[in-house]
Amino acid sequence: MDDQQAILIKIEELKVTHRDLDDAIARVAESPLFDQVTLQRLKKRKLAVRDQLGRMENKLIPDIIA
Repeated sequence: MDDQQAILIKIEELKVTHRDLDDAIARVAESPLFDQVTLQRLKKRKLAVRDQLGRMENKLIPDIIA
């Protein structure tokens, strides 16, 4: 497996994690007695995953010398 394939696999894993966190946030927010701290932690983790996803996608774009 080359580097590009490994990056693509990691991107797919991060997308699944991001989607799972989105679902978890929705479930926590729907709860009548939701925990604000838990909700904030989930949102912070989701943002971190999104940032990591962006970095991985940027690795697939070749550097262009202007």
